[in-house]
Amino acid sequence: MVVATMYRRHKAMPREETLGILSFDASKTMCSLISLYKSLSDQEFTKLRNEVIKSKGVAYLNSQHECFLLNLAAAERLEEVDAAADTVSRLGRKCSDFGLARFDLVYADLKLGLIDLGTLSYGSRNSDKIITKMEKLVSSTESLRSAMESMGELEASNKKRQHSKILVTTKSSNYSTPNLEYFNEKMAFKRKQVQHYKEVSLWNQTFDKTIGIMAKAVCIIYARICSAFGAYITNCNCYNSVSDDDNNNVLLGFDYCCCLLEHRELYRKNCCLYEESLQRRVTKSGPIPKTNNKTGVIRFLNNHLPLDFNGEIDNNKIVNNNNNKVLRLAPAWTVGGAGLAARYAEVILFAERCLHAPATVGEDAREALYEMLPARLRGKVRAKLRGRWRGEEEGEALAEGWRQAVEDLMEWLSPVAHDTARWQAERHMEKARFETKPTALLLQTLHYSDLEKAETAIVEVLVGLSCVYRCERR
Repeated sequence: MVVATMYRRHKAMPREETLGILSFDASKTMCSLISLYKSLSDQEFTKLRNEVIKSKGVAYLNSQHECFLLNLAAAERLEEVDAAADTVSRLGRKCSDFGLARFDLVYADLKLGLIDLGTLSYGSRNSDKIITKMEKLVSSTESLRSAMESMGELEASNKKRQHSKILVTTKSSNYSTPNLEYFNEKMAFKRKQVQHYKEVSLWNQTFDKTIGIMAKAVCIIYARICSAFGAYITNCNCYNSVSDDDNNNVLLGFDYCCCLLEHRELYRKNCCLYEESLQRRVTKSGPIPKTNNKTGVIRFLNNHLPLDFNGEIDNNKIVNNNNNKVLRLAPAWTVGGAGLAARYAEVILFAERCLHAPATVGEDAREALYEMLPARLRGKVRAKLRGRWRGEEEGEALAEGWRQAVEDLMEWLSPVAHDTARWQAERHMEKARFETKPTALLLQTLHYSDLEKAETAIVEVLVGLSCVYRCERR
C-alpha cells in the first residue's frame, strides 16, 4: 500500500522542463563565460601587464599609465560578465529553484558586497570542474547544431527531389533508385545522430541544472575580477598634477589621476562609466604637440552615462548598447570616438600587405585604399608627398631607406591594427561568438588611440610606401 502510494506520488510529480531550442542561447553564454574564465588566469593577467600594456603601440597611441589601462580592462571584463549574468537571469526565470529564478537579485547582492567573495575560489578544483563541464556541454551542443544544419540541408534536397519527380521519365527514375536508397539511409543516420546529440547536449538538460552551473561560473568570474584588478586599481599613485616636464608621460589628455577609483565603487556597486571634464590644459605626448583642451578622466561609479555624449561608433555596431559603456565612452579626439577605428585598421593592414607582398596589390587596389582615407588625411598625404620629392634624387638607396622607415613604424602600428580587426570579429561575427579562447581588449585596439598621433603615423606609412613604390619602378 505504501509502495503504491509512493509510486502514485512519484508519477504525479511534473517532469522538469528542459532547455530545448534555448540550448543554443545558453551555449553562446557558456562560451562567453569560459572565455572570460580563461582570460583571467594568472598567465593571461601576467601577459596583459607585462606584454600588452607595455607594447610600443599601446603605450604610444593609447596610454603609458598602467592603472588607466587596467581600469579599461577591468571595466570591459565587468561588462562582459554583466551581459552573461543578464542572460542567466533571463533563462533562470524558468527554474523551479527560487535562488536561480531570481538570480538577478543574487547577482545584485554580490555586487553590493553582501556575499562573501572568499568562498568563490578561482582556479580551485571545484571551479575547474564547472568550466570542464561547460566545455563538454558546449561541444556537444555545437555538434547538435552542426548535425541539425546538415539534416536541414538534406531535407531541403529531398523536397527538391520530390518536386522534380513529376518531370522525370520512367528510365531516369529507375536509374536514380540506388541514389534514393543511399539518400534515405543518410537521412536515417542523420536523424539518429541528431537524436543522440539532443540527449547528451544542453538540449536535454533541465533549466535548474544548467542555470545552476552558469550562475556559479558568473559569481566565480566576478570574484576573480575583483581580486585580480582590485589591488592595482586601489594602489594607483598617479593622483598628482603633472608638470610640463612630465608631459611625455601623459597620453590622451588624461591629466591628474587617470583612474580615480575606489575598490568598493568599482566592484561592489552596479558600475558604469562617465566622463568628467577637467580644466583646460596644454599637453604634449611624444613628438606631437597638443594645443586643444581634452577631457576624459574615467571613473567607475553608480551613475548613468551622460545622454549628450554622441561619439560615433564604427560601422559594425554591437547590438546591445546597455553593455557597451566602455566602447561608447571614447572621446571625440580618439580614433574610436571619431568612428574611424575599423577603417584605419583596414588601411594599416592593407599597407602591411603592400609592404610585404606588393605583387598581390594592383593599381585599382591602391586607388581604392587612397579613396578610403578621410579627406583631411588625403590632403596630408598629398602635401607630404610634394614636400618629400623636392630636391631628392631617386635611387635604390633611397628606396631602401624608406622601406626601413616604414618597417620600423609598422612594427608597433601593425599589432594594434590586427587586434582592432580581431576585436571587431570576436564581437560581430556570429561564428566567433562560440569561441572559448580569451578575447582581445579595447585597450589593445585603435579605439582609444589618440586620433592625431594615429593619423600622423598612417600618413608616414603611406608616404613611405609611395616613395618606395616610385623609387623601385624607376
